Amino acid sequence: MEELKNYGHQHPLLMLNQEQLLGNGNGVVDCSRCGEKVSAPCFGCVECCGFYLHKTCAEAPLELNHPFHRHHPLLLLQNPPYTSYTWCKFIYHCSCGLDFHIKCALFTFNIAERNLKELEHVALEDPSFSSKNDGGNLGKCFACWEPLAMYTYFSVGCGFNLHKKCAELPLKMDHLCHRKHPLVLQFNSERLSCKTCQVTQQRGFLYGCSACKLAIHIDCASPLSVIEDKSHPHPFTLFWRRIPFVCDACGTEGHHVAYTCGTCGIMVHKKCISLPRIIGQICHIHRLFHKYFIDKEYFESLNCLWCHEAVDTDYGSYFCADCNVIFHVNCALKEKEWYCIVSQENEDDKSHDIPVNSITKVLETNDAGEATVIEHCEHKHYLMLSDKMREHGDKCCDACLLLISAKFYHCLRCDFFLHKSCAELPKKKLFLKHGCDEEQFSGPKPCILTSDCMFNCGLCRYLSNGFSYKCNECGSHVCLRCLDLLLQDAVKIPGHKHPLLLYFDYEGQCGACGRDFFFAFRCKDCNFQLCKLCVIQPTRVRHKCDEHILALTYDKVNDYAKYHYCDVCEKERDPRHWFYHCETCDTSVHVDCVLGKYSFIKFGGTYSVTIHEHPLTFVKKIHYYPECVTCGKPCEDLSLECAEPGCNYIVHYDC
Repeated sequence: MEELKNYGHQHPLLMLNQEQLLGNGNGVVDCSRCGEKVSAPCFGCVECCGFYLHKTCAEAPLELNHPFHRHHPLLLLQNPPYTSYTWCKFIYHCSCGLDFHIKCALFTFNIAERNLKELEHVALEDPSFSSKNDGGNLGKCFACWEPLAMYTYFSVGCGFNLHKKCAELPLKMDHLCHRKHPLVLQFNSERLSCKTCQVTQQRGFLYGCSACKLAIHIDCASPLSVIEDKSHPHPFTLFWRRIPFVCDACGTEGHHVAYTCGTCGIMVHKKCISLPRIIGQICHIHRLFHKYFIDKEYFESLNCLWCHEAVDTDYGSYFCADCNVIFHVNCALKEKEWYCIVSQENEDDKSHDIPVNSITKVLETNDAGEATVIEHCEHKHYLMLSDKMREHGDKCCDACLLLISAKFYHCLRCDFFLHKSCAELPKKKLFLKHGCDEEQFSGPKPCILTSDCMFNCGLCRYLSNGFSYKCNECGSHVCLRCLDLLLQDAVKIPGHKHPLLLYFDYEGQCGACGRDFFFAFRCKDCNFQLCKLCVIQPTRVRHKCDEHILALTYDKVNDYAKYHYCDVCEKERDPRHWFYHCETCDTSVHVDCVLGKYSFIKFGGTYSVTIHEHPLTFVKKIHYYPECVTCGKPCEDLSLECAEPGCNYIVHYDC
């Protein structure tokens, strides 16, 4: 019986056969190094203290010079350096950040050394990877990251699954794109991007030259000579180049490997052969079409809608013919969750593109053909067009809940107002990313105009009882202020002389409030940016702190430090940040102190609800603070009160 003094345990270990193993714990024991089930022959502790090792784990060297990682040796550690390795009792670790479960390190070592006899215990087809299970989803090969075939070398539970052909790849190869040195099969421990496709593969094998810092993916090392794809009418032929080229499909540089279409006279990256022809993109409402060349005369602007830099129309781009909007290919496809591929069956579907006006009937018009008396789908009485700002200038639009301005419609029978632009909004509108698309953008969703009581806007998060567009699928709401913002290609802010453009992947600090953000409205001409909340701040508001209307102010009104205080909370103001100001009374107030939690709620309107037999109206902090009929606490915050005289019903909004 062979005895072994083993690293990591205080007692000697004995070699056990199957019969001896069955006598110790009924043969169902775990290896104390790799954590997997032990099978004979194996080693067990002579003191029977429950310490067992696979023979291969017991004989594993403390330092491993791995052929796929030639820069540094791998050291066997008993305690993993990261808490995430909860399943690994022992790992091989390198100072460059490469870590392997002990079984995986030995498995790939034997693959590299062609010690195939050591892999005789490894099944060529593991039952859990049968093509009959899970709809034929076999996982992916660790070497080439292509789907697994029926027969693979398999390392249980760790994802080191290999095609037989990938396990037998040559360890060295001479390659046309790098004739100085042979390329060696290795792990991508330096996280190099592939010289051919420019993609960085985080895991798996590749062919590399450490001296020249060069890497080539396995499938890129021996590319197909001819590729056909349904997105293009002709086949593409492989063309080796030893100089850079510009891809006609995406307009970016390529190296060494190109594919050409002789019929069309174009040269492209391998990955660009299968570019989707039509996509839906989160920052544009219409479908976008891929074109190799576009005539510039059809476009007013050639700036990409994503990055706002010029697009070279001599190369491929995505464009919308309806809006003259254009994207760089790599901008349109930058984030997988922010675009969707439109199938050929749906490419002609424009059923949602025709807007239906929310004005249900025009009763009277003026000489200019302008509707002066209308019926609206969200109000039961006739509405009359007016421009009498002196008479109604302190009223709010019931749709967007901002102070009315210019021309507006109002009801002669009740306190109801609509901006002319709000009254003319369509009943149904396609809307982009919101609650329906948390995992993957699947195209615009149809949303219905509604004034259903109270909602939280899915974009700005403000509580409101104005109009909103409600998604048919998930029930989320978008307020009209956010809608108006997203429909604009450029936003003009009164406090800044240049238009602001929306950047989806920009981090910084807002120039109005100082808060951090992860996407912004930025000025291309100067260093100025705003977060989405500050862009939609109303320019005119009314507040109980002043009898006049307060104006949003962008510059210092007074340079004296003693004036930089808020007249509501009496705390200091940062003079660099926006605030609301009354020139008549010299009142200055923090933006948050003016807007608060309920700035976009109209009090006094009545609503029919199921919780009470009479209509209810919104109130806040009424003078005598009655008790809530549900929780019994005083109604000191937003509440619903019965509008019927003599009925004392009142309930907190949250209740």
